[in-house]
Amino acid sequence: MPDHSRRIIHIDMDAFFASVEQRDDPTLRGRPVAVGYAGARGVVAAASYEARRFGVRSAMPSSTALRNCPELLFVKPRFDVYRAVSQQIRAIFSDYTPLIEPLSLDEAYLDVTANLRGLPSATATAAEIRERILAETGLTASGGISYNKFLAKLASDQNKPNGQFVITPAQGARYVERLPVSRFHGIGPKTAAKMNAVGIATGADLRAQPLQALQSRFGKAGAWYHAIARGEDDRPVNPNRERKSSGSETTFDTDLTDPATIEAGVLSQADEVWAWCEKTGMYGRTVTVKVKYADFQIITRSRTLSSPASDHVILHAVSLDLIRLVLPPAKGIRLLGVTVSGFDLAQPATGEAEQLALKF
Repeated sequence: MPDHSRRIIHIDMDAFFASVEQRDDPTLRGRPVAVGYAGARGVVAAASYEARRFGVRSAMPSSTALRNCPELLFVKPRFDVYRAVSQQIRAIFSDYTPLIEPLSLDEAYLDVTANLRGLPSATATAAEIRERILAETGLTASGGISYNKFLAKLASDQNKPNGQFVITPAQGARYVERLPVSRFHGIGPKTAAKMNAVGIATGADLRAQPLQALQSRFGKAGAWYHAIARGEDDRPVNPNRERKSSGSETTFDTDLTDPATIEAGVLSQADEVWAWCEKTGMYGRTVTVKVKYADFQIITRSRTLSSPASDHVILHAVSLDLIRLVLPPAKGIRLLGVTVSGFDLAQPATGEAEQLALKF
């Protein structure tokens, strides 16, 4: 039987980078703000809620963002400030549980099953954490509370910004049934489109699929889809979670043959990866460039550095060196990608606490 005894909170800061900038510069408050660079090859690292109303999103090319919102104000990232604020927030989390799994600088899972503060419920715990974040940083956060990580993350999106939502064991399966599969964490746009094409549009549709059919169509992921369609997720909150790599790739509308255009495409992917590296504070030693040719042949070229690529100039330079190994191309290129791996990660401390009853 699935374990419904856990109490998991997902805390997600509201438009974190942009909110920090609006907090520190009152002239930016209430205005559409993008953290990033407005140059031709710039990428939006984060967007305020005012900018999001115009369709501006993180990882969007700056030129596209400006077309969507001509009044958009670009602010140069201050990642040292974001990391410092993230540490403040992490310190608040540690007062409630040692089981903290950061996903990035601005979101984390917390397992609060062991009730360190003696609070009456996980809902009250999430509310107190959010109140302290606001009082100590001047920033708002949203929270999701449930019995597993999948549902807690879904719940944190429900009442954004500056809200929280609870999904109890009695509600989990029903909550999932009515959602479009595109809302499910772990189902990307391509997989959602593939599901939609065979009549799987909602959680209810997904639940109606036999396990064998899902495994046949989606491989190893089929068992995961079968579980989450029922509101089940047995992954523990892992304070020692290590991410092995992060990458970005894009398929072009027309095959690329011009070396300068190919180099620009690689730099664009490197910028998206760099935005993630800065957001998470994670920097890798190994850089890999992926090329898929028009005939679908895939090749990769990698280089491992003596120290992490902690400067975007280094990531640019290595990415260019690697793609130039295959230039000029012998045939058209339909896809380019850049990945960093080999992260140096600090391991957070863990601990144990007496188990106390905690309600939702």
